[in-house]
Amino acid sequence: MTRRGHILILVQNLPVPFDRRVWMESIALTEAGYKVSVISPCPPDEADQPHRVIEGVHVYRYPPPPTAASKLAYFFEYEHSLRHTRRLMNRVWAEDPFDVVHSCNPPDFFWVLARKYTARGVKYVFDHHDLCPELFESKFGRRGLLYSALCWFERRQFRMADGVIATNDSYKRVAIERGGKRPEDVAVVRSGPSMDRFQPEPPEPSLKRGRKYLGVYLGVMGAQDGVDYALRAVRHMVDQGFTDASFKFMGKGDAFDDLLKLRAELGLEDWVEMPGRVSDLDLRQTLCTADIALAPDPKNPLNDVSTMNKIIEYMAMGVPIVSFDLKESRHSAQDAAVYIENDDERAMAQAVVELLGDEALRHRMGEFGRGRVRDELCWDRSRVVLTAFYDRLLGLPPGVSGESAPAEAA
Repeated sequence: MTRRGHILILVQNLPVPFDRRVWMESIALTEAGYKVSVISPCPPDEADQPHRVIEGVHVYRYPPPPTAASKLAYFFEYEHSLRHTRRLMNRVWAEDPFDVVHSCNPPDFFWVLARKYTARGVKYVFDHHDLCPELFESKFGRRGLLYSALCWFERRQFRMADGVIATNDSYKRVAIERGGKRPEDVAVVRSGPSMDRFQPEPPEPSLKRGRKYLGVYLGVMGAQDGVDYALRAVRHMVDQGFTDASFKFMGKGDAFDDLLKLRAELGLEDWVEMPGRVSDLDLRQTLCTADIALAPDPKNPLNDVSTMNKIIEYMAMGVPIVSFDLKESRHSAQDAAVYIENDDERAMAQAVVELLGDEALRHRMGEFGRGRVRDELCWDRSRVVLTAFYDRLLGLPPGVSGESAPAEAA
């Protein structure tokens, strides 16, 4: 296959290949004929082989920074990432100059490193994963000087970008209205799952731990993800006398240890299993056994306009959802979810109990969700938009997929 160009992807938030969106993008572009290199933190258990080729993607990784627990700690985390990313960019350029720097946020400062290369004709792409100003406001409950600084960095990020990749239409509007980008320079590439990865597995009754039902949570466990709401909702269910359901909360994050303490304080160790991250097989088995899934992300300036990966992954496996009422969650799930207003934990508990008692409704919701992902939201559609965006950016004829991009790419 003739190489179509060399794309260097920068990501700081998660290591690859564990950042699922970045990894799917990397594989899609590699299969379309591009050379892809990625710079990211290194998982602790792979420290002996930080730089290697994985499934055709050239991976360069640096020692992970300490987990940030305060605003000052974030400064040191970002300084660590900036320093190592600069070093590895120099190494990649010396080995094989790249044509594009593809910067994933957060944070919004990789444009500082990219200027050296854009002066040499390298294109710059902003892959907009998070609204960093809204993330700060949602996490710390206020604005202030740091919020203003984040807005400045975001504006510079948009200004420098030759093209923007948005995760949904809400983020596309931000790029146009707040970032000043032309609509034709912004592509919506949704983080849909690969249906190959989400193939059904036989249910495993033992996961219910002797009870009739299994409820699940899947995803990051940070301060803004609302897992504490879900734990309190389970406590309300038990207090109301509903004892027929076990729960399994899968994932980790900087709030994980605090959530384990909250689970103990609420007396839920026998009701809620929290294994941390799980394998793909365990994930599929659990979702195929589950009767219901929780999306407890509270409504705030960030969550309301963000697409929650967990929502799409629940749908891909046909699991009906109980979700707080967020704009983009409604857009994604539609009739695959029941929506709870005002972040009401008691109402969430009641909705779970009612939905578990209606098997026919759960079946209809699950079938609708899986069909919507298969027909509209899966990664097979998103990858076509992504490769068409890059072919257009670099002035190349359509890539090896031979497919036309959906209208949403424009």
